[in-house]
Parts: sequence; structure tokens; C-alpha cells
Amino acid sequence: MEQRMSVVTLGVADLDRSRRFYEEGLGWKIGAAEGQIVFFQLNGMILALYPRDELAKDAQVSSEGSGFTGVTLAYCARSKEDVDNILVQSEMAGARIVKQPQSVFWGGYSGYFADPDGHLWEIAWNPCWRLDEQGNVYLEAP
Repeated sequence: MEQRMSVVTLGVADLDRSRRFYEEGLGWKIGAAEGQIVFFQLNGMILALYPRDELAKDAQVSSEGSGFTGVTLAYCARSKEDVDNILVQSEMAGARIVKQPQSVFWGGYSGYFADPDGHLWEIAWNPCWRLDEQGNVYLEAP
């Protein structure tokens, strides 16, 4: 198996609500939408939204679940100010701020929001990593 990830699919309770959150609230552009699935083309990968019950059914697991799932999604910001601005934007779009932005032990600056389905997003500025013009992140200092 090659060392890469192609698609992250979020199981959502209300597809229309989640679509509006990402499309209108965060300003993301839909790459494709077909039936009960919505795709956002990201830099080098895809984020998909799909009804939670259907996603669980497809994986042949229970759709029951609550609390922390052990997974967070992360967005690498270009600056501390970017972190603050993105968290304000996400809250205005309907997200719940879980952790206010702050300096963190590893030398960066980050905060967390939960999207309408509770999926946790960390918005972080990391001075030790490099972002290119497309937003691709690299494990090397600038």
C-alpha cells in the first residue's frame, strides 16, 4: 500500500445542513454532488459528506456512537491571525468552538471547532512545517 490518503468521508446526520456549513459557511466549492453524497476537491485529496447511517451500513458497522471518536481533522493555517479568523468564520457558520485559540506546548498556535455533526477540526499554525502556495503541508521547517 502506498503511503497516502485519498478520501476522508464524514458521516453526517443532515446532508443539507452539512453541505451548507462547508459550502456557504466556510466558503468551500463543491467538486461534485450526486444523490446522497457531496464531494469537495481539496489539495491532493477529497472530503466527502455522506449520511451517517448509510456510511455505517456500507461499512457493515453500527451507526451508534457518541463522545470522542479518537479522530480529529486538521487545517494548517498560514499564521496565528489565520487561526483566529478561521475559528471566527467557522463559529459564524454554525460550528461550536471547542477550544479557543492559544499558544500550545509544541511551539505553535491552535484551536478547535466541532462542525454541525460534532466532527472535530483543529485549526493550527505550526512554525516548524512549510505550506506551499496550494496549501500542501510538508514536515520541514520554512
